[in-house]
Amino acid sequence: MKIAMIGTGYVGLVAGTCLANIGDSVTCVDIDEDKIKALNQGECPIFEPELPELMASVVKSGHLTFSTDLPAAVRGADVVFLAVCTPQRDDGAADLSQVVKATEQIAPHLGPETVVALKSTSPAHTVAMIERIIKKTTDRFGGVVYTPEFLREGSAVYDFQYPERVVVGTNEETASDVMFELLSPFLRHKYDYLRMTPESAAMVKYASNAMLATKISFINEIANICERVGANIDDVKEGMCKDKRIGSAFLDPGVGYGGSCFPKDVVALAYEAFCLNLDPKILNAVNSVNENQKNRTAAKLTTHFKGCYDDKVVAIWGLAFKPNTDDIREAPALTLIDTLLDLGVTIRVHDPEATDNVRKLYGDVLKYGDQYEILRGADVLVINTEWDDYQYPDFRLMKESMKDPVIFDGRNLFLDPWGFDYHSIGRPTKYKEG
Repeated sequence: MKIAMIGTGYVGLVAGTCLANIGDSVTCVDIDEDKIKALNQGECPIFEPELPELMASVVKSGHLTFSTDLPAAVRGADVVFLAVCTPQRDDGAADLSQVVKATEQIAPHLGPETVVALKSTSPAHTVAMIERIIKKTTDRFGGVVYTPEFLREGSAVYDFQYPERVVVGTNEETASDVMFELLSPFLRHKYDYLRMTPESAAMVKYASNAMLATKISFINEIANICERVGANIDDVKEGMCKDKRIGSAFLDPGVGYGGSCFPKDVVALAYEAFCLNLDPKILNAVNSVNENQKNRTAAKLTTHFKGCYDDKVVAIWGLAFKPNTDDIREAPALTLIDTLLDLGVTIRVHDPEATDNVRKLYGDVLKYGDQYEILRGADVLVINTEWDDYQYPDFRLMKESMKDPVIFDGRNLFLDPWGFDYHSIGRPTKYKEG
């Protein structure tokens, strides 16, 4: 099939590359000329395992191209994907302005059988809105579907190629058939293709992310109680997860969730419920618990330093909101950095991939260095991201480098680091001479 992918962000680039890899002819379109030029030169703008190599392969084969010429990409396309951003507005709602603009731009160039497929996370009414906009220009097109993505940053290529389910929301039988033909090479079983109404598809996306966010906030709240009563969250989690009804996924305590999906999707769903005169108590609580969790490390540091931050140096390992990505959107590390900067603390940071993105935000206000260099003379090490690089460090070198052997581990990477004043999440604080 001939595919036009409008948007070369995280979703558009991964989806376009994977579709090209099965032989479809894909053109990824973006208005950013510099970005398109870089993509045509083989530069991948995001860090995502396997993506640069796969992208280079399908570009070389001719199945994937990049362009700023939207009309040329849309004309003759079997499917036009909308993969533009739907960021959070100040009131919490999803901002659909880019969806509206992209729809207006593609409408004059749609063919009578072209299917428009929305991938951007959007409220239940969005497909109907897109249909209304297109019909102002033409009544001859193949229909609109909503097919949400369920890609995890760090494993997005695998997730697209081996999906647990493919959700397609449409009221058009023909459009559903086109999407099944396009996406069936990725399906292990026909029943993994779930056709439903656009409204239901939108709720699947929002409800899935809200459920996962709920599990994270729940286990963090339990971990905070464990700290107060002297329980160990590791034991509590093990005891819980032996119950098959509960399972173990997304029940690792930490410094809170971040990224481009969970924070905005929970708030957007709560906003939509509010607009329908409903009171989304659980959704509001999930968001509130998470915001509090992102601030707990700073509160613990204040207790540790007895409220005095004069001449203190804090080293931070991990800036991305999760490992295997350079994405710092809503990352808990940024919340901590902002708080410490307001207190006049000297901050040194390290991350295997996200340092450049943080440097763009903070410039020379922060000190940058390698994993062990930033520990020299530090009063405290804070761990925010569970990168593999941090799992088995050189504790002897760490202790020799730091002014005080103190670790605040926001991801519970270690069990009992010898010789450190060690603070983790939901576990008793440990200190051993060594």
